[in-house]
Amino acid sequence: MPVSTEPSAAAAAALADFEALRRQDPELAEILSGELNRQSDSLQLIAAENFTSPAVLAALGSALANKYAEGYPGARHHGGCELVDVAERIAVDRAKALFGAEHANVQPHSGSSAVLAAYAALLRPGDTVLAMGLPHGGHLTHGSPANFSGRWFDFVGYGVDADSGLIDHEQVRALARTHKPKAIVCGSISYPRHIDYAAFRAIADDVGAYLIADAAHPIGLVAGGAAPNPVPYADVVCATTHKVLRGPRGGLILCGEDLAERIDRAVFPFTQGGAQMHTIAAKAVAFGEAATPGYTAYAHQVVANAKVLADCLAGEGFHLTTGGTDTHLIAADPAPLDADARTARGLLAGAGIVLDTCALPYGGAVYVGVGDARGLRLGTAALTTQGMREAEMARIAGLFSAALREDGGERAVRVREEVRDLARRFPPYPDR
Repeated sequence: MPVSTEPSAAAAAALADFEALRRQDPELAEILSGELNRQSDSLQLIAAENFTSPAVLAALGSALANKYAEGYPGARHHGGCELVDVAERIAVDRAKALFGAEHANVQPHSGSSAVLAAYAALLRPGDTVLAMGLPHGGHLTHGSPANFSGRWFDFVGYGVDADSGLIDHEQVRALARTHKPKAIVCGSISYPRHIDYAAFRAIADDVGAYLIADAAHPIGLVAGGAAPNPVPYADVVCATTHKVLRGPRGGLILCGEDLAERIDRAVFPFTQGGAQMHTIAAKAVAFGEAATPGYTAYAHQVVANAKVLADCLAGEGFHLTTGGTDTHLIAADPAPLDADARTARGLLAGAGIVLDTCALPYGGAVYVGVGDARGLRLGTAALTTQGMREAEMARIAGLFSAALREDGGERAVRVREEVRDLARRFPPYPDR
C-alpha cells in the first residue's frame, strides 16, 4: 500500500501535534519543552543514553501507537495487522542482516525483558547460572536479590582481577567446573573492555552450558564494526536498541534457528502481551540507519572519543577501572580528588554534566542500588551524536576536574556557563 513520505509534511504534522498538546495540556507541554532544553543545555554522559534521529522519533509518535498486535506477523490475535506485520518483518530482517543472526525477536520492551525471556526459554526456576557478580559490573538481571533473577535462579558470580580489573577467565572456568551451571552469562553494565566471547564459548562448551551474551551496552558498537560480535559465539544474545545504537528504548534478542521457537514463545505469550508496534517501527528505522557508512564512522568516533576522555580524566587524577576503555564506556573512581561518587555526581550535575554512579570491584558490599556505588560511569555516545570529537573530550575532562574542585561560588557559576556554552554549540537537534 503506497504511503506519503513527504518530509516537510511530516515535520509540519509533528509541529502541529505539539501545538495541539500545548493548547490541550499546557502543563505537560511545558515539561516536554523543558526536558528538551535540559538535554540541550547540559552534557549528557549517561552511558545508557543517546539522542535518536528525528526519523526514529517520528515512528514513535506515529499511528502505530494505536495498534494492538499480540502475536507475531501472520499469527496475530487481533485484526487489522496487515501493515504492522510488514513493519515487524522489516525490523526483523534488518536486525538479522545487521548482526549476522539467523533469528531476531524485536518485541522485548526493554533489555531486562529480553534477558527474562532468554532465561524463560533456556532455564527452569532453581537452575544454576554463572554471571558477572554485581559488585564487579553485573546487571540486576545477573542475580540481584532485588530482581527476579536472584529470586528464581541460583546465581554464582565471577569477577575481575584485583590488579588489572580485567575478567579472570581462569576463575570463570574454575567456577563453571565446580558449579556446573545450566547457563553462563557474559556482559556487564560497567566493564569498559571488549568481552572475549570465544573464551566464554570455550568455557560453556567445557561444562555443557548455554552461553547468553548480555550485549546491551556494546551492541551499537557491534553494529558499526567497532566491537566484537557475540552472535557467532553465544546461544542467545540479549540487547537494547537505545544506548549507542541510537534507537528507541527497547530490547532485542538474537539467536540461531534451533532456539527461535523457544525464544519467541518465551517473549509472547510467556513474558509479554501485545507488541508495541510504534516502538518496533522505530527499531526498524534505527537498524536501517545503523547499516549505513555514516553510522560506522559514528561508532568508531564514539570509541575514539571515549579513549581520549579516559586518558584526560586519568590526567586530571581520576582512577580508571582497567586503566582505560575499548568501548563507549568509562568507569572512574573520584576518590583521588577527595570526592565520593554520590557527592561527585551531585557536583557535576550542578555544573550541567550528567552521568551515573556505579559499583566498583572489591568495594566490600553486595551491590543492590545506587547507595552502594563508589564509582562514576560515563559514556560518549550522546556527545558523539551531537558532533563532538577529541578536542571537546579534552575540554570536558577539564570541566570535570573544575566542577569537583570549585567551592560553589563564582567559579562554579563560571564552570556551569562553560558547560552550557559547549552544549549549545553542539545541539542534539540543530534544526528544531
